[in-house]
Amino acid sequence: MENDGINADPLELEKFSQLAHRWWDPNSEFKPLHEINPLRLNYINDRVEGLTGKAVLDVGCGGGILSEGMASMGAHVTGIDLSDKALKVAKLHLLESGHHVDYRKITVESLAKEQPQHFDVVTCMEMLEHVPDPMSIIRSCTQLTKPGGWVFFSTINRNPKAYLFAIIGAEYVLKLLPRGTHEYSKFIKPSELARMARNAGLTDEQLIGMTYNPITKVYALEDDTDVNYIMAYRT
Repeated sequence: MENDGINADPLELEKFSQLAHRWWDPNSEFKPLHEINPLRLNYINDRVEGLTGKAVLDVGCGGGILSEGMASMGAHVTGIDLSDKALKVAKLHLLESGHHVDYRKITVESLAKEQPQHFDVVTCMEMLEHVPDPMSIIRSCTQLTKPGGWVFFSTINRNPKAYLFAIIGAEYVLKLLPRGTHEYSKFIKPSELARMARNAGLTDEQLIGMTYNPITKVYALEDDTDVNYIMAYRT
């Protein structure tokens, strides 16, 4: 259910707000984000042929792990989120890292009206499965991107394997994530994301999977899209 017209679930916002102070602890509940960040960062940098000098928007930036990573590669980064606590942590961490990111509390829909076709690159990672209306997010990300620009989404597939790995395995067995982090019914199949993206006016560029080996504890980008995946688009 939307909250006062805002495309966000207040329970989801509260869940991540409660953990905000642990965002930059690499051994906390956000350990998986720290471990996959180099993969995501290098993938985005390679696809756009270098982030240096590009105007980049990170939608649902949380505590700023990806935002700072892109800033460290020379991008001019804006990070938006609706969690006051997460944004406060993100801003405080800039004092430690010395990077520059423009963090704002604003919905992506509002920013799309304010700054249409403003960004070379828009990223929306691990967020679509947490909002009431993913299509609205996708449409707004498209509107925010310059013609010929790049849009990246990452989310979780919806199938028995994804339920087993992303919920049972990650939350209950391996305890990589807090219990209740994900809701299976909100997972999105690549075909569904591709359809929404096409309806928003985006052009498919690449679908790639993100896997985790519980024995070696190594994350990798490969063809297996059964659980986590990234989709790259052009406007």
